[in-house]
Amino acid sequence: MAKINLHPNLDREVKKGVAWAVHAFTTCGIVLGFLALVSVLKNDAVAAFMWLGLALFVDGVDGTLARKARVLEYTPNVDGRTLDNVIDFFTYVAVPALMVYWFDMTPVNFFFSGQTWSLISAAAIMAVSCYTFANVGMKSDDYYFVGFPALWNVVVLYFFVLQTGPWANLVTIAFLCILTFIPIKFVHPLRVAHWREITVPMTVLWAAMSLSLIIQAKDRAGWGKVETIQLWVWVAASLYFLFISLYRTFIQKDRDSDQEHEHEGEHAA
Repeated sequence: MAKINLHPNLDREVKKGVAWAVHAFTTCGIVLGFLALVSVLKNDAVAAFMWLGLALFVDGVDGTLARKARVLEYTPNVDGRTLDNVIDFFTYVAVPALMVYWFDMTPVNFFFSGQTWSLISAAAIMAVSCYTFANVGMKSDDYYFVGFPALWNVVVLYFFVLQTGPWANLVTIAFLCILTFIPIKFVHPLRVAHWREITVPMTVLWAAMSLSLIIQAKDRAGWGKVETIQLWVWVAASLYFLFISLYRTFIQKDRDSDQEHEHEGEHAA
């Protein structure tokens, strides 16, 4: 791709081929999501998270590749954003919702019989996430997500790694469903420019720790000091993302508002 950027006179058809290749790479995400779904049906949560992790990686880099390949110019009949949203809804929402139901991550036989709470939780995840993907204001001008961005694959990962209880999971799901409609800012770890020199390494660290903890999940009884340290590093990285999101929502927002008032005052003067 770098060579193509350096040779602008290359045949247009070659560039169109590269653009189609990027779309094909993006489409791999739905295949990985399907493999995750199959793993869930086989009661293999570890494999499901591995496939979802690969899908998350594809989603993390395909946007950059699409911009470099100028897919809007060379494949104008394909809406890359729509393609991305279809795949994201499946891998970020549908498969994790199934995991909540299939693995009984919420209370069983309390007030309702059987898996009713898991079914309600999964249905709520699917329903509120429709608003997320239909919301034209889902991202701010500086690429923060506005409201909880339907990262249910990550939420379910936290349930799995931290082994949180059914009630904690139910309360968390309800809370995040509400946050979907509240303009709390959530950082996009790759696109937000603010503190990017810290955020990108923290993202890599978080991903590496996630992979390690998922792989070792089958032998959780044998965890020692190394695994415990990895877990706390993973939690610390998570708290960093929480901090920068809250900072942008409550502190930086006030500063931006103050600056706007200052500019208004200057114009009035």
